Amino acid sequence: MQLATLGDVMLDVIVRLEQPLVPGDDVRAGTRTGAGGQAANVAAWASSLGASARCIAKRGADATGELVARELAGHGVELVGPVADGSTGVVVSFVGGDGERSMASDRGVAPTLAPEELDAAWLACDVLHVSGYALLLEPLSSTALLAARLARGQGARVSVDVAAWTEIRAYGPVQFRELLDTIAPDVLFATEAEWEMLGGAYLTAPTGVIKRGPRGCTVVTEDARLDLAPVEAEVVDTTGAGDALAAGFLLGGSLEEAARRGLEAAARCVARVGSLP
Repeated sequence: MQLATLGDVMLDVIVRLEQPLVPGDDVRAGTRTGAGGQAANVAAWASSLGASARCIAKRGADATGELVARELAGHGVELVGPVADGSTGVVVSFVGGDGERSMASDRGVAPTLAPEELDAAWLACDVLHVSGYALLLEPLSSTALLAARLARGQGARVSVDVAAWTEIRAYGPVQFRELLDTIAPDVLFATEAEWEMLGGAYLTAPTGVIKRGPRGCTVVTEDARLDLAPVEAEVVDTTGAGDALAAGFLLGGSLEEAARRGLEAAARCVARVGSLP
């Protein structure tokens, strides 16, 4: 199976706090850096689960871009897309004692990927997974719409992960739903907050996967609803767990098989620090 992803490739900086931040003072923390970004994470997890994986993203001609490209290659991911003047994105995740994380992102040059920079050969795949972040800024949003058309024209299924509800709120839920209607994804991934932000029962895809964190996931189709419990794991860091779930689900099989595979990948992800396998 060939899976392609489109979105951001970034440097992940994970900060595991031993105690809450104190304004104007210092606290102890453990840190880790490595490749990240929703599109990169899904591609790396898909590769670890046996798929051929390609990540389509624009990155900067800087040391950070070289670092993330090498790490993704080490995970079996083919990274394609232009390398431009400017900086590669960086996302800082602050992880609390319960493993839950809060993020602050600088997307660098990633949103400047333009339609004319897209190579149709990159979209020769079985599944194209589009990061919802790619729909929030131009020209990357237009590029994502074109990529979905090119991939579907070559027989691929298309999936979208909605991304952060805070971003959707700022962008406009109605406008975001209109973009989803244009893409017409076969599979839509969303957290509970994102699902509600888009209208709750509003279904923009034949299959919806609601990511429920420590309560597992729910798979919704036009005539079925499947609730699955999570796979037990010691939660160290939740960064990238939703991306691992998406990668596992997209490898196919029955709805229950796909969801179970995704939950198993998510359990592996939360048991260690970082977003990659």
